Amino acid sequence: MRVLILGGTSEASKLAELLAAETGIMAVLSYAGRTTALRAPPIPYRTGGFGGIEGLEHYLRSGRIDVLVDATHPFAEQISRHAQAAAARAGIPLVVLSRPPWVPEAGDRWIEASTMAEAARALGEAPKRVFLTIGRLQISAFAAAPQHYYLIRTIEPPGPLQDLPRAKVIQGRGPFEASAEAEILRAESIDVIVTKNSGGEAAYAKILAARQLGLPVIMVARPQEAAAAAFHDPADVLDFLCRHKTALAPRGV
Repeated sequence: MRVLILGGTSEASKLAELLAAETGIMAVLSYAGRTTALRAPPIPYRTGGFGGIEGLEHYLRSGRIDVLVDATHPFAEQISRHAQAAAARAGIPLVVLSRPPWVPEAGDRWIEASTMAEAARALGEAPKRVFLTIGRLQISAFAAAPQHYYLIRTIEPPGPLQDLPRAKVIQGRGPFEASAEAEILRAESIDVIVTKNSGGEAAYAKILAARQLGLPVIMVARPQEAAAAAFHDPADVLDFLCRHKTALAPRGV
């Protein structure tokens, strides 16, 4: 059975490790072209885009892929839309593997937002000192609120920020420690955190630090997931794939 995994997350890497030891399943792990510091997985892999829905569909058909696994970041909306459409066109199952979202706990002061634009509006009119941890691709949404000071943390440099005259950029890649996050919040006199509900442990330390310091967190909700089999544990995806492999096997074999 042939499987294509759209990856770039720790969950995708864990699934690749499980599949490397599985007989009867040939899997390929696909990384986005902007993935940096790539560590080769224990299964075959490729890098770069597919050329939209049509390109992905062509890859699925020409590679005789039996199952497509979307294990991209929960906020990778475009590739997830393409995966759903291409799998449907190719007539194969789509499986979604994503880390569970964070949920508020006692002491959390969350302000829910459905979009980045809504998160920017939720900051209000009065100038605030904002810790912005949303990645670099959607920072432009906060150009609508230039009165605030933004401490922006990204993995890769975000590029020019002419529309945010009071901005400071720091680079960092998780996992982070709650004590270090609290130190940043204190040193920068942060009033509010804006982040995405990415889930997982690597970036959760800022939520712990905000709870400790009593700071509000504007939490941007995840996009709606595709109508597909969805799992949070790579082992559950492996189980699905093994059951599907059995269903594909010719009778009597």
